[in-house]
Amino acid sequence: MPTFTEEKKKQVRESLRNTGYELFAQYGIRKTTISELTEAAGIGTGTFYQYYDSKEELYVDILEEYNKELIPRLLQNSVEAYDDPEMAIAALLEETLDEFESNPLLKQIIIEDEVSYIRNQISAEEISERRNSTIEVFLPYIEHWYDEGKVVGTDPESIAHSIRAVARIAHQKEQIGEERYPKVRDTLIAAVAAGLTRDSDVTEKSDD
Repeated sequence: MPTFTEEKKKQVRESLRNTGYELFAQYGIRKTTISELTEAAGIGTGTFYQYYDSKEELYVDILEEYNKELIPRLLQNSVEAYDDPEMAIAALLEETLDEFESNPLLKQIIIEDEVSYIRNQISAEEISERRNSTIEVFLPYIEHWYDEGKVVGTDPESIAHSIRAVARIAHQKEQIGEERYPKVRDTLIAAVAAGLTRDSDVTEKSDD
């Protein structure tokens, strides 16, 4: 097997990520083969396994790298842009769903339900770890609002998971129907954002 310098290793990994992104976005993870990935990246199969144990591991790595760019952007356009928790939560959900519905790789996840496939390929511990790492990014904002009585719920983590769960509606688009989906989406976002902040509004008015 060839011996690569650190710079070359970075180049090969980046090439695999770029190639994987394109192929997974076009064909989905199940229909994409390792030979297609290596051929497009210009490396041998043996070299691939120096970087990843499976195409599923590459897929998850690509999503994690994408999240490093996506999450700060989501936060900037939502919880960092609005002082009002209801507006911030609504903006976060709108931005998240817009991304799911427009990004080719994320759209593939929705159309082909790649999530259930990935869950069968990696351990429950890894799934839980990655889910928690996503929650932890915006949990401090929820905790701050919770401590100030601006959001309601049993605890900040449950509130954060409730917000995150709304994004799953993107997976139900086909069942809901193309024409009805936008109204259902908007209604759900408004209901969740208002519901998590409603009691706090009542408290503030009573204090006045």
